[in-house]
Amino acid sequence: MIASPPMSHPTRPSEIEPAQLRVLVVDDSLIYRKVVRDTLATIPGVEVVASAANGLIAIDKIQQLKPDLVTLDFEMPELDGPGVLAWMKKNRVATRAVMISALTSEGATSTFRALEAGAFDFVVKPSGSDTHRNREELQSALTEKVEALRGQMRSRAGRTPVRNLAAGDISGLANARPGTPGKRSIVKPGDRRIGIVGIGVSTGGPDALRQMLPRLPADLPVPVVLVQHMPPVFTRSLANSLDKLCALRVYEAEHGQVIRRGEVAIAPGGRQMRVVPTATGDARVELTDDPPVQSCKPSVDYLFNSLAETYENRTLAVIMTGMGYDGADACVRLGKLGAPVICQNEASCVVFGMPRRPVEEGVADAVVPLDRIADTIHSYCVPTR
Repeated sequence: MIASPPMSHPTRPSEIEPAQLRVLVVDDSLIYRKVVRDTLATIPGVEVVASAANGLIAIDKIQQLKPDLVTLDFEMPELDGPGVLAWMKKNRVATRAVMISALTSEGATSTFRALEAGAFDFVVKPSGSDTHRNREELQSALTEKVEALRGQMRSRAGRTPVRNLAAGDISGLANARPGTPGKRSIVKPGDRRIGIVGIGVSTGGPDALRQMLPRLPADLPVPVVLVQHMPPVFTRSLANSLDKLCALRVYEAEHGQVIRRGEVAIAPGGRQMRVVPTATGDARVELTDDPPVQSCKPSVDYLFNSLAETYENRTLAVIMTGMGYDGADACVRLGKLGAPVICQNEASCVVFGMPRRPVEEGVADAVVPLDRIADTIHSYCVPTR
């Protein structure tokens, strides 16, 4: 999990970009409604405009108050959370929804159905015995979703995005920060034989992966390893959900498992994943309980560093939407080795945090919209000579 950012106190509403984020809290538990309200109230720039005990009341308040964000419980009397989502989708309501999920296999399955139905994202209900720690975890998770939504609102308000780079286009790298160790040359598709594709993604990832991975062909000639910042249980549901959509086989990785071409191995939540070669040249997964990297477990940096050690410049690194900087350091390392790096562009990201730094460090070979990532991956993996 990404740690909570330092708390600050805004001085005037006009200084908040954009204006106060207006939130509706929906849960049939009076106690949990209060917990969520109180937690949201600690996040600068958030105004909880109302709460509701069921979906029917929520719909009425959405129509009256037009909040920016609604937090939704799944099981409620009268009308449940998925029912509210269905109404919002049918009526093209601009309000975004964050689901409050239980850390169970049933909760994970329901969550992915909600994401497919249009939910913006989800937050897991902390279930530990330490009340103070539970509140901290909830605050951290809700802060991340609030900041992600704010980022989208800023983009719609006209923030200037980072310039796109087509594969092999070096002109856009002139804005890399002075003194950073950028690439000496840009790697073009087909320049070398790629041995493996590593993908790192966080906030906004499930929807982005549902759009991107099905575009990869079944005959992709290399294996794919993937880190999506997500808690235990949820990564398996994510893999199962994606496997139904993709020509490639998608699964949650197991320790010691060999992954081959045509397969996508997703790091399990709560574990670190690295890749080591086998005697036959295949990739073998090792899962560890090593500590978090960049406050993340699984971590993109942890995985990508293992790819740098094993595959060096035959690695293809892909960084997609996400908050924070996980993966950036390893991308710089891979860039020094001459490995190609693909970044999702700002306009198509839910949060342009993780892709931003590789672009600014001058190690991105391609900065492309979400709908071009799969084609760009394929172009690098199919040698032209």
